[in-house]
Amino acid sequence: MEEKLNLTEKWDKTFPKSEKVNHRKVTFHNRYGITLAADIYEPKNYEGKLSAIAVCGPFGAVKEQASGLYAQEMAKRGFLAIAFDPSFTGESGGKPRYVASPDINTEDFSAAVDFLSVQENVDKDKIGIIGICGWGGMALNAAAIDTRIKATITSTMYDMSRLNSKGYFDSMDNENERYELKKSLNAQRIQDYKEGKYKKAGGVVDPLPEDAPFYVKDYYDYYKTKRGYHERSLNSNDGWNVTSSLSFINMPILQYSNEIRNAVLMIHGEKAHSCYFSKDAFKNLKGDNKELMIIPNAVHTDLYDKIDIIPFNKIEEFFRKNLK
Repeated sequence: MEEKLNLTEKWDKTFPKSEKVNHRKVTFHNRYGITLAADIYEPKNYEGKLSAIAVCGPFGAVKEQASGLYAQEMAKRGFLAIAFDPSFTGESGGKPRYVASPDINTEDFSAAVDFLSVQENVDKDKIGIIGICGWGGMALNAAAIDTRIKATITSTMYDMSRLNSKGYFDSMDNENERYELKKSLNAQRIQDYKEGKYKKAGGVVDPLPEDAPFYVKDYYDYYKTKRGYHERSLNSNDGWNVTSSLSFINMPILQYSNEIRNAVLMIHGEKAHSCYFSKDAFKNLKGDNKELMIIPNAVHTDLYDKIDIIPFNKIEEFFRKNLK
């Protein structure tokens, strides 16, 4: 039985509502029994069964931000699309709150496919997914295990296992530094247990230090301003539980991405600090139905919400070709 979620009915997205689509809230559950909240977007006028797309990300965001914008845009182009909040975040269920998991968050994508597969207006053989930022890595991970996913798009992808175990730009890629990090995180576990609550890592730093790296300024410009701030977004507020990093260090994703047989399109900005994640993950993919698209001059968050930069025509073309 699904958990009863408290879903807002007001339009509280960071993007304007389109009059070209129908929108409503839905819930579904994953195989761990966690109930997930989603926005469903569908074309105003259509005939027969639709191709469907599940969208999630960025890591630490909510469906009212980038994933909802992507889903609404795909519905305008004739697809049924859902943007969902991952387990433990946003309007979705699961306790404790603000936990990330390489396993459960990969499962969240497959749970979305479960839900879409039984909708009367969806062709269950024409389902694709879009993962943004950290959920780009989860999307690839899901595609490696879930053969029902016929086409996968990653946008401005992060590999959260690599980031947590090796640091930004692999600057912490040695056993001693990882050992010290693990010592710190395990000490935090004891403190959390004593206090009966989980320490938060903090969202995007605010106020922004003058000497902050460019990628921090990039995130601030999205999560901490009117452009992308949302009250339920972890990155806009207090962030994840500190100890969420532990499982990513020990359980790397993408172990079987070389076995993905269905189509994959990876999109990244040329000037994004994170572009190396996509370039390296792409090298591991096999087959002639895989493509890496680099957007000239674009930075990481440009692919969150810049309609004139996100290649929606290419995304539509990719799904029409591969969801058939």
